[in-house]
Amino acid sequence: MSDVLVPLPIVIPLFAAALTVMFARFRVVQRAIALLSLTSVVGVAVALLIHVDDESVVTMDAGAWPAPLGITFVVDRLSAIMVLTSSVMLLVVLLYAVGQRGVERDHPAFHPIYLVLAAGVSASFITGDMFNLFVAFEMMLAASYVLLTLGGRPDQVRAGMTYVVISLVASSMFIAALALLYAATGTVNMADLALRIPELSSGVRAGFSLLLIFVFGIKAGLFPLFFWLPDSYPTAPGPVTAIFAGLLTKVGVYAIIRTQTLLFPIDSQQGTMLLIIAGLTMLIGVLGALAQDDLKRALTFHIISQIGYMIFGLGLFTIAGITAVVFYIVQTILVKTNLFLVAGLIDRHAGQSRISKAGGIARSAPIIAVFFAVPALSLAGLPPSSGFAGKFALVDAGVGSQQWWIVTVALVVSLLTLFSMTKIWAGMFWGEPEAAPVAPDPHAGGPGVMVFATGITVALSVAFVVFAGPMYELAERAGSDLMNPSVYIDAVLGVDR
Repeated sequence: MSDVLVPLPIVIPLFAAALTVMFARFRVVQRAIALLSLTSVVGVAVALLIHVDDESVVTMDAGAWPAPLGITFVVDRLSAIMVLTSSVMLLVVLLYAVGQRGVERDHPAFHPIYLVLAAGVSASFITGDMFNLFVAFEMMLAASYVLLTLGGRPDQVRAGMTYVVISLVASSMFIAALALLYAATGTVNMADLALRIPELSSGVRAGFSLLLIFVFGIKAGLFPLFFWLPDSYPTAPGPVTAIFAGLLTKVGVYAIIRTQTLLFPIDSQQGTMLLIIAGLTMLIGVLGALAQDDLKRALTFHIISQIGYMIFGLGLFTIAGITAVVFYIVQTILVKTNLFLVAGLIDRHAGQSRISKAGGIARSAPIIAVFFAVPALSLAGLPPSSGFAGKFALVDAGVGSQQWWIVTVALVVSLLTLFSMTKIWAGMFWGEPEAAPVAPDPHAGGPGVMVFATGITVALSVAFVVFAGPMYELAERAGSDLMNPSVYIDAVLGVDR
């Protein structure tokens, strides 16, 4: 029964996307189908997480073709955590989009494309072979480009072109890497690759490792490959920006974690390189955020900075480090999605997102102020926020590995992040309102559903703090699995391979 559930997070959104195309003229039906399908995915994801937490790894071979010949879907604890987190965020952001009724109401393609994006995200987490990981990335690329340019404004099309060109470069390098991997090992199944790559020379292994870090690093926004990100995300419609900020870069991080822990056990040199990249990504991201006067651009630079923290944990390559990464990824997805949803509310309330222009929001819209304060404290890592727990776990893992310099960088970046959040708060929320709130467009939908959806993300952030203990224990079990690849390999290829 459980293996039947494995492909459903991919199949359900794709089937729903086809249905929403058929009902393109009936927007209410489209909304009902999309919301119902994503709610179903959340239910499936919960069932999968409960099951794999008992069984460790669940697999399904498509068409009963056994691995490594056939297409294998694999769900371990990390995959299940990521599928559940992403499906919840996709559902909440869709609810927000229905409330905002901007591109969602104006474009009948919104729901089919959004569901294809949801299927691509789930496929990235569940696939058990590199070629289908490539296919999942292409699904996300196609859907992302359409969503990014749905408004049709010149800046959106320009940003979309940058996004698609960079993504196509990454895709070209990915398919080249796949061809080379297949030529060298005769397989693209990840579990099989994990057995065959150690047979290659150390130089070839290092080359493949660096090539995949480069490919996935573009998607994740690692230094120095993040240059496309600050210009692309802020131009998209509000809900689209929120889901991009919350999820898409994390898919790249997931791919780096999966391949580096399963295929290329990290040695000291590789770990040092990842830590240097992590430190530079953290620093450049937060310095870029401090230089911005636009809220969405500042938050976008913070995405880059937070990615650095995740690579910091991976570079340690200890159970404590990997556990902290898994814990921190979930927390960051919640917080970043939350912040961009609040940015949409600010844009609607004040008519702009310039930090120096929109003052006094705490007086004119206290609910928006509260909704911003909770994730802002988390992003800065102040206690007792969820961000404090995540950063404490990372710093503790760094101290345990005696990597003092990267711990120092992480703490300095936390202080700079706090300063950045203080700057945003003082500019946008403190003092007297600069001008009367902008009268909302009567055709732009009511804010009630938008506020409700944003409130859900705030509540989830608070719940994350309350249940930080069990969440960390779950992340620790996932981290232990990642540091013991034989669990994954045995589940896919069998113990008697």
